[in-house]
Amino acid sequence: MSTDASSATPGSPRLRRTLTLSDLILYGVIVIQPVAPMSVFGVLSERGRGHVVTAILIAMVAMLFTGISYGRMARAYPSAGSAFTYVAQEINPAVGFITGWSMVMDYMLNPLICTVWCAGQAAQFAPGVAPWIWKIFFAIVFTLLNIRGIKTSARINTGMAILMGMVVVGIFVASARYIFGTHHDAAYFSRPFYDPATFTFAGLFGCTSIAVLTYIGFDGISTLSEEAENPRRNILLATVLTCVVIGVLSAFEVYAAQLIWPASEPFPDVNTAYSYVAGRAWAPLFPIVGFTLLLANFGSGLGAQIGAARLLYGMGRSNALPKSFFGEVDEKHRIPRNNVFVVGAVALLGAFVLEIVAGYKTYSLGTNGLSWDTFVKILNGGEAYGLGAEMLNFGALIAFMGVNAAALLRYYVRSKEKKLGFLIPPALGFIICLALWLNLSRPAIIVGSIWMAAGIAFGIWKTNGFRNPMSFELPPEE
Repeated sequence: MSTDASSATPGSPRLRRTLTLSDLILYGVIVIQPVAPMSVFGVLSERGRGHVVTAILIAMVAMLFTGISYGRMARAYPSAGSAFTYVAQEINPAVGFITGWSMVMDYMLNPLICTVWCAGQAAQFAPGVAPWIWKIFFAIVFTLLNIRGIKTSARINTGMAILMGMVVVGIFVASARYIFGTHHDAAYFSRPFYDPATFTFAGLFGCTSIAVLTYIGFDGISTLSEEAENPRRNILLATVLTCVVIGVLSAFEVYAAQLIWPASEPFPDVNTAYSYVAGRAWAPLFPIVGFTLLLANFGSGLGAQIGAARLLYGMGRSNALPKSFFGEVDEKHRIPRNNVFVVGAVALLGAFVLEIVAGYKTYSLGTNGLSWDTFVKILNGGEAYGLGAEMLNFGALIAFMGVNAAALLRYYVRSKEKKLGFLIPPALGFIICLALWLNLSRPAIIVGSIWMAAGIAFGIWKTNGFRNPMSFELPPEE
């Protein structure tokens, strides 16, 4: 293995370092979504029996451990390969390849499910346009915006963050007017944190296991290490600050919602629960929140495609994937353009494939056959979102465990000074992620295992049983 930047081809185009600390934080916030808990609020409230705020805060602490590991490893290896590079360098190239392949699954599925969700929501606003047309539209738009270059994406992120921030402020103002418009005792304001009438540890832990997923996506910041100014400092700060910003903002959002809509009162629709909460605070907010969630998923899909393209670039440059295709950088925009197109194609085709797979059971295709009308219903459906979301966490948690293990080995096991600060975060991060991974649903484990088996088989073929060396060049810090 080589970590010498001189191993790069002289004169070959590189990614450009233009992203500031604020750009990185905005990227992380947009990918995770500043309205992250809104789409799952109903599920969290039912599972936690009203203790959503406590679950969100516990989940924030849990993800901070893994975020610290990501930031520290980015100091050592400021590479676009992210977890793939960290694990390959600190543990083993073969284990690094497996980690990278699991991340590919996670990163590919994120823009895919965002394409499906955006298409479904857009079809509600414009019912005259079929959802399958919207899927094509969003997949193409994601790709076209991302091939314009990283600073273009950063400016788009800034605009979307401002718009979503305005809506969140509007929700808080309307919620405050509603909450303080009537008299309440002190117990009313503390009940979202702890309600003795409904509290159980099983309910809280079950709610926390779902709430942790609110933060998935923060690791995408590390894939921008080669485009960040002072990456050894800014990647760690951006990763940790993004988790804190999302955690605090999410806690306020669900706290207000729980005060407006107590857990004892069922929701008309658990999947759109927050829209009903906002509508109760102020009726015009009902459609506004729906549009905001559409905007949030648009930003998440756009950012996830960036992360996926740069992950493939890191693996291609290191010969884990065909270098001539995946390791190329466009000279004009300084982006891995081939990879952006690949991710866009996967998002588009995968959106339809997952709809067909999900529709197989719903429409009993195995016994009733497939008529044209049924086929159109499947393509217009939104059932692929749930299936894709279940599969996404399989790869993400494997990558999180790998990065925590790499940080533990580098900064504690192999260090002469055994500091608790280098032991506790990666150790706890690994244990928490392992517990979550072991509790994934059966379909996610089955499909994820098939993906991993295919990746391992490809890796064995590509690297001659992982005996061929992979080059892990580190770019110069301009």
